[in-house]
Amino acid sequence: MKILLSNDDGVHAEGIRVLADELKQIAEVIIVAPDRNRSGASNSLTLENPLRVNEIAPNVHSVQGTPTDCVHFALNELMKDDYPDLVLSGINHGANLGDDVLYSGTVAAAMEGHFLGVQSIALSLVGNTHFNTAAKIARQLVEQHQRQPIPTNRLLNVNIPDVAWEDLSDIEVTRLGARHHAENMIKQLDPRGQQIYWLGPPGKEQDAGVGTDFHALEQKKVSITPLQVDLTAHESLPSMNKWLKGS
Repeated sequence: MKILLSNDDGVHAEGIRVLADELKQIAEVIIVAPDRNRSGASNSLTLENPLRVNEIAPNVHSVQGTPTDCVHFALNELMKDDYPDLVLSGINHGANLGDDVLYSGTVAAAMEGHFLGVQSIALSLVGNTHFNTAAKIARQLVEQHQRQPIPTNRLLNVNIPDVAWEDLSDIEVTRLGARHHAENMIKQLDPRGQQIYWLGPPGKEQDAGVGTDFHALEQKKVSITPLQVDLTAHESLPSMNKWLKGS
């Protein structure tokens, strides 16, 4: 089995290293990841500059670009004649829950794999400690996919509680919850007296009831949310047609 790994925390991040070490026991692993932290890059592509790629170790490639660039390069150039069986993105340093998936470079890397026809999984640890727990969950999902392929043409967004393996409660298939809007921006002066702005903290949970990814994590459960790319509000099509006709 051949697995492509990418992330948004950068090629040297602990999460991708631990994930690679775990999966190398069952598969051939190729890493193509950004040369630095590109968290929050979403699905952005580098269009105005060339991509510079360096193989910094055997089967480990560092890309001066976004997470989407990395997977795009891997599947359209590096591995175009020998596609991987899976694309895994992560293990992200921090959660990707609810609205986070719209901004997440971790989810975007997996989405690019999905766009290009490879079953893809985004993996996030809700913290920065128990990466081994998340890596074991990743291996479990990969082995289950080997035995019985994932039964849907969807990319999977997986969030793992930051707890020891023995403290995990269960694995639950969930839907995305939602946050309140982000808190106010933080305004400061730089050392030269110029005004600068930082993004405020993420908003608190707004929709975090039973069945959501937020609720599963509160129960120390692994959350698996199947995602679709079609953003069309299909139920609104009839009313929009009426509106357009003035009725």
